[in-house]
Parts: sequence; C-alpha cells; structure tokens
Amino acid sequence: MSWQPAEDPVCPAPPPGVELVLLPRAHDVGGFEVRRALPAKERQMVGPFIFFDQMGPGEFLAGKGLDVRPHPHIGLSTITYLFQGAILHRDSLGTSQPILPGAVNWMTAGRGIVHSERTDAAERDHANPLYGIQLW
Repeated sequence: MSWQPAEDPVCPAPPPGVELVLLPRAHDVGGFEVRRALPAKERQMVGPFIFFDQMGPGEFLAGKGLDVRPHPHIGLSTITYLFQGAILHRDSLGTSQPILPGAVNWMTAGRGIVHSERTDAAERDHANPLYGIQLW
C-alpha cells in the first residue's frame, strides 16, 4: 500500500442545521487503513448499524493486497460498497464472492462461520486501488 504522511484533518465550523461533525479514527486491518466514524463517544448507534467504516482511498503496490484474516461476525450483517478496486470475500462454508465497484454485498454471518476479505491472487501482479464503505 502506498502511504504519504498527512496532517490530521481540520474540521471547519459546521454549517447551520448540522448538529454534530464526527472525525473518524484510523485502524489498520490487514495492511490497510480503515477510518471508523461510528461508533463514537458522541454517537453510540445510528439506526440498525453500529459501525460505519471508510476504506481508502488508497492503492496497493504490485505484489501487495488486502489481507484481512479469517474472523467471525456472530450474527452481524455487513453491507459493503466499493467505489474502486475489488475484494474477494470467502467464508468457511466454501463461499467465494468478489465484491466489485458499484455492487452491494450484504453478508450475514451465522454462529461458527468465519470469513476473510482479501485481494484476489490474480490481481496482485499489478497496483490496485481500493476505496469503499462498510456498514455493520
């Protein structure tokens, strides 16, 4: 992943009618930085989802890719939407589903099922962008 140091974002005063502006916190997930806006101290939950994450925008260099190791989501549902790039979603039931830009991937994981998100091996021979959002 290419990375350039940057200053923390500065949030200008919100326009009239905006109750709250949240600045997301960054987390590394398998060699890629994800910024989580929710939950926040000021907002614990919004609607049916409890997490709102932004992936990228960023670019993996040739030979690199997203490598989120297998993990469970016991009863949680995720909605993933990509603006750029691709993610290969696999689970312990043998399901393999590519997530592509403009498509919506809705996953509900049951008890005892693990899944992973990765860059497909065929895509690692060249640079790959990744930019998307995920609710869960």
